[in-house]
Amino acid sequence: MDEDNKVEAAARDSFGKGAARKLRAAGKIPAVLYGHGTDPRHLTLPGHQVALLIRKANAVLDLQIAGESQLALVKDVQKDPVHQVIEHLDLIIIRRGEKVQVEVPVHLEGEPFAGTIADLDAKTMLLEVEATHIPETIVVSVEGLEEGAQLHAKDVELPAGATLISDEDALVVNVHVPQKVDLGEEAAEAEAAEAAEAAETEGAPEGEAESAE
Repeated sequence: MDEDNKVEAAARDSFGKGAARKLRAAGKIPAVLYGHGTDPRHLTLPGHQVALLIRKANAVLDLQIAGESQLALVKDVQKDPVHQVIEHLDLIIIRRGEKVQVEVPVHLEGEPFAGTIADLDAKTMLLEVEATHIPETIVVSVEGLEEGAQLHAKDVELPAGATLISDEDALVVNVHVPQKVDLGEEAAEAEAAEAAEAAETEGAPEGEAESAE
């Protein structure tokens, strides 16, 4: 494991919303660690370091708990919907060499045929991978694809060592020519608004002259 993923964790013995608020005010994040038939362990983690680590999907933390090392996969991040502050983490115990199922983000690269756009229908794909070698993304090339081209899960080249768990017929990418109707309507509306504004501006002095008489 990367040294950067080492996180000093402490056992937590105070619970409830008030206790959690105090922890967050002190720059800590409350978390629970479970899995492999063990009793859940309530922990506190350093807020800033962990917030940086979990920006990456499926982050694996090397927890240092009372001098012992324990690998854990970030399974769920609970955030305050307004302030986006991390309120709580759910972590699951993982072991080197074991396989886990994770949703991995899909990233498109390249440009489809001129005049077309590539829509990403599946933002993530469910894969089974080695717990300590979880890919950050699944890269899908759309270079040169023409209108009507579709890529399904079974067509996507997976990272080394990964097995597809998602439905193999699930649509991932759809290449098409963008609708021009909407753009035309928007342009016509904008043109009409500009014309009305111009007429109003031109008519203003005459109106003022009439009212002066």
